Amino acid sequence: MKISFHGHSVVKIETNEKIILIDPFITGNSLCDLKADEVKADVILLTHGHNDHVGDTVEIAKRNNALVVATAELADYIGWQGVETHAMSIGGAYTFDFGTVKLTQAFHGSSYTEYENKQIVYTGMPAGLLLTIEGKTIYHAGDTALFSDMKLLSKFSKIDVAFLPIGDNFTMGPDDALIAAKWVEPKLVIPIHYNTFPVIEQDPKAFVKRLKKVKGMVLELGEFFEL
Repeated sequence: MKISFHGHSVVKIETNEKIILIDPFITGNSLCDLKADEVKADVILLTHGHNDHVGDTVEIAKRNNALVVATAELADYIGWQGVETHAMSIGGAYTFDFGTVKLTQAFHGSSYTEYENKQIVYTGMPAGLLLTIEGKTIYHAGDTALFSDMKLLSKFSKIDVAFLPIGDNFTMGPDDALIAAKWVEPKLVIPIHYNTFPVIEQDPKAFVKRLKKVKGMVLELGEFFEL
């Protein structure tokens, strides 16, 4: 499969049969190289309901007739907008035709802000994603603080790739992400959720150089690797 990074927390996974998008924040994301009215997707996976992660989900899903997988409350909110969804909850797993999705804990918030109405819509618990696709395991941590139960992930799954936030302020910073990498024990760490806004500016290459006993890689916008 091909895996590519498209700014903030946007990750695209291309298997032999499916295109999977994670947290497609495209419009309003100056670091994203994708176009919301052109990108293709069969499945959209959401870690939580914040605007900079839900992004263009509804538009993309409607145009592609894509399935949206999210926590139950967020799935309801998206589904009410005319999109096919599959609701899940923390700790649960489900096997789809493209692979297995399991929702892990994440320590963060989860709500969608309707700025025009000055309303905040609760969208359930935030989550991480543990994906088993074509015999490989991918961990997308979503937005999260460091938490000790990350140690359990390596006990149940041998993780090939871990996408970890490093931006600080809203999520783990580089120091905590180094600890997370040690606990998760992936074969490869790729930093995400940095430089989109001034408050989360970080040097991803400096972070990767500090990793010990774990390989790290910085993906430039649109750059992919094969797993």
